[in-house]
Amino acid sequence: MFIWIFLSAAVIMVNKYVLSMSGFPYPVALTCTHMGFCSILAFVLVKGGFVEAVNITADTYLSCILPIGLLFAGTLWLGNAAYLYLSVSFIQMLKASMPMVVFVVGVGFATEKFTTRVALNMVVVGTGIAIASYGEIHFVVVGVLLQVGSIATESVRLTLVQILLQKRGIKMNPVSTLYHIAPCCFVFLFLPFIYIELPKMVNDPNLNVNIPLLLLSAACAFALNMSVFLLIGKTSALTMNVAGVIKDWLLILLSVVLYGSPVTRTQLFGYGLAFLGVMYYNYAKVEQMKASAAAAAKAPEKQPLVESGDQGKSDNA
Repeated sequence: MFIWIFLSAAVIMVNKYVLSMSGFPYPVALTCTHMGFCSILAFVLVKGGFVEAVNITADTYLSCILPIGLLFAGTLWLGNAAYLYLSVSFIQMLKASMPMVVFVVGVGFATEKFTTRVALNMVVVGTGIAIASYGEIHFVVVGVLLQVGSIATESVRLTLVQILLQKRGIKMNPVSTLYHIAPCCFVFLFLPFIYIELPKMVNDPNLNVNIPLLLLSAACAFALNMSVFLLIGKTSALTMNVAGVIKDWLLILLSVVLYGSPVTRTQLFGYGLAFLGVMYYNYAKVEQMKASAAAAAKAPEKQPLVESGDQGKSDNA
């Protein structure tokens, strides 16, 4: 849990420094570096026999991997671009709206069931985010729209992962995921890089390409994916949710201490309200998972109650 929190915070803080302070304000180029680095490392690990990759058919790749890769590229691009306009602390507050957007998208795709209780819970989260946004001193509309777009694409991506991969019974570890998704994500990012950012970089007299810093950022991003696998494998979803809360508060503190980001009392009140809503939502989801698991565990116990004659009819049917 400590490793995951550290790496997650490191990726965000390093990306913020690279894009806003190091003379490299090019989020697509930075994201391309990450995806290229992850693609190469994943390829070496798979082909070297260190990790076994899941075999993907051409149909699955076209119908599942490509859409997910496109959305992942959009999430990374828009999310990194937001660092050019907004503070890390405010971005973390906006990210608290993720469960609300995932719920709305899930209802639209019929992966989530609409209930009044959850809807009211999401209203509380949305109200908290609105209050936090109202209290932001350096509110930049473009930055907020970029971050909202990143949250939206990530929510659709998570929903598609559930629909396209889980329903097909495809389970991939982080290395296998990067092995399949990172290359197509790199291609989707490389096109806008060539036509949008590269001409600007060529004509930018203040451009500072700090290769060690870019490699450090890419290495942190790859290590973060590995730590997610470690965290989920060694703990539980509840532990990861708790760790996520600790990480968010830590990033807000680091943003204030290291980058001098102003945080008002109105923001803290709004974020606190959204935080309580998110925690209740996570608690309800975990309780729902426990109830489903308990029901599944009791189901086989009812099997002996079925008479042999009825069982034979069922088998024949």
